[in-house]
Amino acid sequence: MEKVIFFSWRSLVEIVILWYAIYHMLAFFERTRARNVLRGIIILVVVFFIFQKLGFRTLDWIMTKIFAISIIGIFIIFQPELRQGLARLGTRHIMLSPSVLKAEELEVLIKQLEKTAMNFSEKKIGALIALEKDDSLKVYIDSGVKIDALASEELLETIFNPSGPLHDGGVIIVGERIVAAGCLFPLTDDSARLNRSYGTRHRAALGLAEDTDAVVIVVSETTGKISLATQGHIINDISQEELSRMIKNLLQEKSSI
Repeated sequence: MEKVIFFSWRSLVEIVILWYAIYHMLAFFERTRARNVLRGIIILVVVFFIFQKLGFRTLDWIMTKIFAISIIGIFIIFQPELRQGLARLGTRHIMLSPSVLKAEELEVLIKQLEKTAMNFSEKKIGALIALEKDDSLKVYIDSGVKIDALASEELLETIFNPSGPLHDGGVIIVGERIVAAGCLFPLTDDSARLNRSYGTRHRAALGLAEDTDAVVIVVSETTGKISLATQGHIINDISQEELSRMIKNLLQEKSSI
């Protein structure tokens, strides 16, 4: 008598792949404006299956027709999120691992960023600094002026000097090194999450944080307040201690996508 194998290694691989894909999809949408829409769609799907199981033919027929014509609508509703997701895949380090800082190197970098941000805050000098994590920022690096130097308070002060040619753009730091200045970042479309007093730098910080997993520091030249954008969110008016702690935690953790 033949043994019937209901569970094979292929089934296990499929389950792991599906779990990984669904988990990361939900984690991605949880950080976007479409999370409530996604929850509504999940509720409708559950209701649809309940109608099927209970044999409600009319309601089942209506829901089937709605789902058949809603595919295009879903692509339209989630267009910004799909664009962000594809951009994240396209900028992910595939063959090479991103720069990983040693503990002492990370401490030195944080100290330099902390001193720079506090100095800029006191003098009300505007600044926009992006720290690369898992997602490559090469496309944004290419939009600026290439630099290859250790990140330091003195160099950052020179770059963001209001009379300098590069102060309006963003600085990108990979590992412990400044690799480019005067870079152009994408502007967010979600102005609702930004205070009206915030301008282009904050929109650019949030835009980059929506499209990549970068950690972006912003100093307002109007108020001198320090903000930090990451994972599609921006946290405003943070203190020196909060800045150091958040940068350390964010650079040490792995990206969730």
